[in-house]
Amino acid sequence: MAPRAYRFLIVWLVLLLTVWVLQPYLTGLWWAVSQPRSVTPRGSLAEAEKTAIAIFRQASPSVVHVYARGGPPNPFVRSAGQLQTGSGVVWDAAGDIVTNNHVIAGGREFGVRLTDGEFVAARLIGASPQHDLAVLRLVRPRAALRPLAIGRSSDLQVGQSVFAIGNPYGLDQSLTDGIVSALHRRLAVSPRVEISDLIQTDAPINPGNSGGPLLDSAGRMIGVNTAILSESGASAGIGFAIPIDTVNRVVPSLISTGTVPTPGIGIVSADPAVAAQIGVAGIIIMRVVPGSPAEQAGLRGVDLASGTVGDIIVAVNGQPVGSMAQLGTALDAVGIGHTATLTVERDGVRRQVTVGVVDVAGL
Repeated sequence: MAPRAYRFLIVWLVLLLTVWVLQPYLTGLWWAVSQPRSVTPRGSLAEAEKTAIAIFRQASPSVVHVYARGGPPNPFVRSAGQLQTGSGVVWDAAGDIVTNNHVIAGGREFGVRLTDGEFVAARLIGASPQHDLAVLRLVRPRAALRPLAIGRSSDLQVGQSVFAIGNPYGLDQSLTDGIVSALHRRLAVSPRVEISDLIQTDAPINPGNSGGPLLDSAGRMIGVNTAILSESGASAGIGFAIPIDTVNRVVPSLISTGTVPTPGIGIVSADPAVAAQIGVAGIIIMRVVPGSPAEQAGLRGVDLASGTVGDIIVAVNGQPVGSMAQLGTALDAVGIGHTATLTVERDGVRRQVTVGVVDVAGL
């Protein structure tokens, strides 16, 4: 290659190297914006966004932060020492607040923080562990209260949009959304208590959301968020809410009497572990309460002298039952004052027995 060509090549390499070295400085000099940039108009919000915004604005003033002091540790509520917190809903203008029983269980002192920041002392009006619902009443709130509009849960459909408002991890007024994932779910909260007919949703529900409302796309409360299904305690896309039809039946009773009638037939069952050990698929009647519908129907408990098993309840109105929780759910569906048809097994022979359903608190 000729010397002139070499010189030309070297000059170009030097120029390229110079540009490469100076490029960051030249870019900053020519393209850096030293003044506020102009805002690009975004246009209209999407319809889904407008719906979510409207629902939050409409419902959030009715969602409160619930505090209970002195309760036991609970993985489904936000707790710090002996102070546990959750969410609640303004039910009426009298200051009644609906929340979960597990949020306030064991508490001795209660308080509610309203959306305007006012902290109001509250007292427990009533609780129903079998429905995981409780009612607190505010003591002399200064702010005007806005009861949340309610809808129906009987006509819910899998796939429809839902929204949850609550106070997860102590953070006030959080909104999440999702769909109705399933209906008529069951969740055992103790060996003898099973909440039935729950709404399953994938709207994120975390500790602290308990007691807050589940809303439909019209902004009506269709359920009370109650629990999540997660080994870690954080939302895993499976949350549950107590249907509003249940809430609307239980809460008035709690406000009026402090309790909810407990349907039963007057039996004491054997430990489920005993039934499992002897291979029995059903509820072994350990004892029949004197004067109860069970005694009147001729049901028989275990003969303690001989250890002979008496009657085993295997179904209610044709639906199999294997625990007292399932029996309670079935009798709750029948209702106090009505009769249920039990399928009972004794000495290997099954028969149908009609028995009345009563409030067992009166037995």
